[in-house]
Amino acid sequence: MVAHRVSEIEISGIRRMFEAAPPGAVNLGLGEPDFEPPSVVVEALVQAVHDKMNHYGPSAGLTALREKVADRYRDIDPDVTRENVIITSGGSEGLMACALTLYDPGDEVLIPDPGFVLYAPQARLVGATPVPYSLVEEHRFLPDLDELERRVTPRTRALVVNSPANPTGSVFPHSTVERLIAFADRHNLTLVSDEVYDEMVYEGHHISFAGKGDRSIVVNSFSKMFAMTGWRLGFIVAPRSLAVEINKAHYHMVACPSTPVQAAVLAGLGAAHEARSAMRAEFRARRELVVREINTMPGLRCVPPAGAFYAFPKFSWPATAYSVAGELLKRGLITTPGDAFGRLGGRHLRLSFAASRPNLKRGLAILRQYSMDMRGRRKRS
Repeated sequence: MVAHRVSEIEISGIRRMFEAAPPGAVNLGLGEPDFEPPSVVVEALVQAVHDKMNHYGPSAGLTALREKVADRYRDIDPDVTRENVIITSGGSEGLMACALTLYDPGDEVLIPDPGFVLYAPQARLVGATPVPYSLVEEHRFLPDLDELERRVTPRTRALVVNSPANPTGSVFPHSTVERLIAFADRHNLTLVSDEVYDEMVYEGHHISFAGKGDRSIVVNSFSKMFAMTGWRLGFIVAPRSLAVEINKAHYHMVACPSTPVQAAVLAGLGAAHEARSAMRAEFRARRELVVREINTMPGLRCVPPAGAFYAFPKFSWPATAYSVAGELLKRGLITTPGDAFGRLGGRHLRLSFAASRPNLKRGLAILRQYSMDMRGRRKRS
């Protein structure tokens, strides 16, 4: 017998589509840059191994890397120090460490719908109840503060936010950030902000929740900024009192983050600016290609994503997101059904444009042919 907490959750729809794909399928399903880590990062990793940095380090991370992360946020919060920073084994572990620290059985946690696939299962794993709040196309996938007021109860303990957002690509303007902070303060909630796409913004500016009050926690990752998703390194920035408690849960999950990978990232933060800028510029160009093409396909419309590297088009076909994604999979295109991210994603698909332009064009051609076929079926019916 397995524990009830595990039997209640399922593998994500992202992974189900990826693992069911036929050989040679075009992968627009996984959110993974098709770049390699900058050479300075790779060389620093090799050097760290040769320099015998292969052993346990501090549970909260190497002091020098924590200092460097604190420097990154000092323009936002002049008081931030390394004591506010925990280096984690990826953003996913950072989010789980927050869930273990903040949510008790019976608590309620406000999570976005549609939103990243980990938020609800992580709440359930610790005995809390995820309570979805709506992100809809008509409002450019921004939270409705009036709805949040209706969702909050005496049992609500935390508000999870994500900007730039996965899967919608929305980026919160300053006014939204300020209203969310005021809402969390008013109801005595801890605010957990997932900011792993903070360097990938194409419209407006990323506004971090770091330093915004004494109960705001930022979870971030080096996976996207350095195209090193398999290296599994992220970080948390939190008020000192919360960082001490989160580090306890973090220690009991991973003991400490990878020592040589930390050394590599430290080198990259100081020297890989051009590579990061080039990757961001390429994503911007791919975004334009994807949105332009999708918005000329019958039965599809797409709000241009302001950040991250996902398009989240809405379809008008008489089908479920899962069935549409399944049909596209048979034709050789991996997408993610929007309802993998929540009930309100049920008429959407998520397409990642963190894929090469040739693969994007191949995938979009398959999607276009499917949309034409669906239009033909509707005319015949």
